[in-house]
Amino acid sequence: MTINAGPMGHRPEATRPESTLLGRCLAGEASAFAIIRREQEPTLDVLVGDIVEVDRLADIPLDGREVLALVPFRQVRERGFDALDDGAPLRCLVVRERQEIEVERALELLPGHPPAVADLAVDLDDDAYADVVRRVIDEEIGRGEGANFVIRREFTGVTDASPAAAATAWFRALLEFERGAYWTFAFVSPGLAAVGATPERHVSSLDGVVSMNPISGTFRHVDGAPGADELDAFLADVKEREELVMVVDEELKMMSAVCPDGGRIRGPFLKRMSRLTHTEYLLEGRSDLDPREVLRLTMFAPTVTGSPMGNACAVIARRETTPRGYYAGVLARFTPTARGYDLDAPILIRTAYVGDAGHVRVPVGATLVRHSSPEAEVAETHAKAAGVLTAIGALPRQATPGAPTIEPVDAEHPRLADRNAGLAAFWRTPQGGARAPRATALLVDAGDDFTTMLAHQLRHLGVAARIVAWSDAPLEPAEDLVVFGPGPGDPRAMTEPRISRLHQLVAARLASGLPMLAVCLSHQVLARTAGLAIAPLPAPHQGVQLTVDLFGDPRVVGFYNTFAAYDAGHRVTPRHDLEVAADPVSGAVHGLRGARVASMQGHLESVLSLDGLAVLERLVDDVLADASAEVGASLSA
Repeated sequence: MTINAGPMGHRPEATRPESTLLGRCLAGEASAFAIIRREQEPTLDVLVGDIVEVDRLADIPLDGREVLALVPFRQVRERGFDALDDGAPLRCLVVRERQEIEVERALELLPGHPPAVADLAVDLDDDAYADVVRRVIDEEIGRGEGANFVIRREFTGVTDASPAAAATAWFRALLEFERGAYWTFAFVSPGLAAVGATPERHVSSLDGVVSMNPISGTFRHVDGAPGADELDAFLADVKEREELVMVVDEELKMMSAVCPDGGRIRGPFLKRMSRLTHTEYLLEGRSDLDPREVLRLTMFAPTVTGSPMGNACAVIARRETTPRGYYAGVLARFTPTARGYDLDAPILIRTAYVGDAGHVRVPVGATLVRHSSPEAEVAETHAKAAGVLTAIGALPRQATPGAPTIEPVDAEHPRLADRNAGLAAFWRTPQGGARAPRATALLVDAGDDFTTMLAHQLRHLGVAARIVAWSDAPLEPAEDLVVFGPGPGDPRAMTEPRISRLHQLVAARLASGLPMLAVCLSHQVLARTAGLAIAPLPAPHQGVQLTVDLFGDPRVVGFYNTFAAYDAGHRVTPRHDLEVAADPVSGAVHGLRGARVASMQGHLESVLSLDGLAVLERLVDDVLADASAEVGASLSA
């Protein structure tokens, strides 16, 4: 479907002497246009073109022209994930004209008085949203469905202005009143306009370098700049620190799927905005994939969904009563280059939407983790909405406009530097080339994309790993090693097809006597198969770093589990004679090992696992050496 952009002709041009492109848009000469200011740049881009609606990311028309795509959250179904469907279209602005304009000049042209927004309301009041927070913590995180989840609420209002008039006026207000945004933008199309100041790049692919920019941890300072002591307390807060590390792990899963060499971590940094300060990391890697495929494999940011991604989308579909529209999707800019296309895609957050009927929506969400306070999460949603609601005139302004120049983010703080001491060096430093393959492995995905990171580490250790979904895994694979991966859920839930199949696959591999490893959920399945009891932990270990004794070897490992196997005093398991490594106080089982079999409760692939790669190498060497020794003995007999 193509919607013409207005009576402007089809000859591409950079400028017209009689007027600016922005001025012509403001005069109503284009029905489809966008205005974009990237972080710290002294100019903004004005794009005019035609609207084309497509069904899939792969259908975005990259035929040599620049394209700006408004990607709805429902598009996550392309990855096989759940999403409530409101029919929001994947709407592409195929650019015919483009012009740069100085920010100062743009401010002279843009409307100076934002249209009024009346009847401000919210779909879930504070008490109702707090109740949802409690239930997600107790019933979703508490049941082992995941480590964190983002649940949204929406502030609404009405305006008499047209979408174009509202969006351009609000865009000016955001330029004046907000700072620290990755993109400040207005996207105007027939029937819908979006305007926002989003702090977060989801993904970019520039000359083959893929970057992701997870931002998590939120310090509210609605009434002014924070004091040094307040900022220090925020950076020391365990909940805020764990929240960021969990989304880094989740986005490293995506980087490992997109980039053959995985992703490297840079940071952490502080990102200051007008009413909020965030903590962030930058992840980088290289990829030759089509940028549309890069975007598909990374839908969508865990900072606006949760982790693991599949279960996060299922929880959102259960807990949110209406579809998300474009909230948590992306505004993806595809720019032609000599080598193909570059991609730059910020997340659609801190954004207002307005349609022809004048209905205004400002969706916001909070990241819920095991430490979350319902009252604090309610306050966080108010603070996140405040910048946009103030810019559009729905809340009173408390300060005079500052200079439109965006200040750079803070790069260093004493407490920030301390954080990297607790992160695995494997993900923070160049890795060099992978070893030559010495064995093959089948990696069974049990419902968590941590398998992509695990596969990347195995390849680094010289094990050629391929990933297969639990539903497609064979009982008798041809690979030298089978690695059963992590996943959400209760390992005792035998009526669930995924759990039942995992038990069947683990039992078959045990019976074969061939090499196997099991991680997290699969470790619990192995423990249950070997006769140990499974029970919930007193408190979930989601994103927790622990020092554990693995068969006499203390190691620092990251944990993402709500359930655990318990040894009940057994030094070996009642069945299959597996040696048990367990906590001496709680009895929680950290690992199992036997002839050609080993397992680990912690996530050796996690950025929290300082010793993860060393432990993985030891386990792989042990189970493969056992198999080699047996083959050698049989040949010499």
